[in-house]
Amino acid sequence: MRRIVAAGETFSWDRDIDEEDARSYWLREPPARAVVAVDDVGTVLGTAEMGPNHGGPAAHVASAGFMVDPDHAGRGVGRALGEHVVERARADGFRAMQFNAVVETNARAVALWRSLGFEVLATVPEAFDHPVDGYVGLHIMYRRL
Repeated sequence: MRRIVAAGETFSWDRDIDEEDARSYWLREPPARAVVAVDDVGTVLGTAEMGPNHGGPAAHVASAGFMVDPDHAGRGVGRALGEHVVERARADGFRAMQFNAVVETNARAVALWRSLGFEVLATVPEAFDHPVDGYVGLHIMYRRL
């Protein structure tokens, strides 16, 4: 997680977030869930977290976050995590899933989420300060479950 967040290209967290704050963001209280993808020898390949996007009368819409170790990118880890989280959210009774902040220049993630049935509802212009591309948009992506 540290390497992904420090790169500042895909997550809207402070790039120098400490471990305690990162854990509290990722490991939310139930009904939120976190999962970790590992290979046959226990190497962590990626992680996902999922739970209600909002509370109260909006708690039936889930949200999720995903991180794949860059050393294992392009090997289906993100897809496996995405499929798992969508199915888990459906099984937990959520009616839809919304991603609040998918960086528009993160082409792999945008393509993956589209292939899993998500659509871009809106793009907030210049909402993300990318370290290479400057100010770029953040997509709000959604799918019914």
